[in-house]
Amino acid sequence: MEKLKKIWNAVIPPYGRIPLIVAVVWNMTVYFGSRVIAGGWPHHNIEGKLDRLIPFVPWTAVIYLGCYLFWIANYILIARQEKRHVCQFFAADFLSRCVCLAFYLLYPTTNTRPLVEQGGFWNQVIIGLYATDAADNLFPSIHCLVSWFCYIGLRGKRSVSLWYRGLSCVLALMVCVSTLTTKQHVVPDVIGGILLAEVCLFIGKKPKVWGTYEKILNKINRGLRLEGGDS
Repeated sequence: MEKLKKIWNAVIPPYGRIPLIVAVVWNMTVYFGSRVIAGGWPHHNIEGKLDRLIPFVPWTAVIYLGCYLFWIANYILIARQEKRHVCQFFAADFLSRCVCLAFYLLYPTTNTRPLVEQGGFWNQVIIGLYATDAADNLFPSIHCLVSWFCYIGLRGKRSVSLWYRGLSCVLALMVCVSTLTTKQHVVPDVIGGILLAEVCLFIGKKPKVWGTYEKILNKINRGLRLEGGDS
């Protein structure tokens, strides 16, 4: 049992666990909660000429759907960094979803999806994707937001190999492109997601912001009797 505890602590330090859980729960609350509230409201289509020039490429659904593995791996890697960075990053992550919630409720957007033929494996994947994921909660794109967070959360971190940091940037860009080629998002959604990640991380690095997050985290960890509450 003690060995398992040591292994678990080595994978994710105690101070990184609550931020991960909160990030997942808050993300789902914002995404699905806003859909429940504003799903039937009038939505705005901000699709432009450039979006109509971007081809529909069904096979890129493998990137769009496969990015969840990328998110899991990188958020765990980020939660393994020093506590100060963990607080800065996850404060930014929480703030970004607050901004997303505001947009999804105050200015809900939609887009025009293509008619997809029944034949072909990837066409079937796209049809299934469209059936389970309504054309709402688009601006800013959470897919692009989280993917860019996965990159900038490790950017400049020498504790992570340079090649992996570079790969994270490439993967994040690939996910952004896939949101366009699967016609799940439009260009403003992508730009909005990337800019929101950068702005929120900038704000999250402010001492008052991450310091407040750290104080709350310490109280929660002490309440749950997790090790490292004040580390």
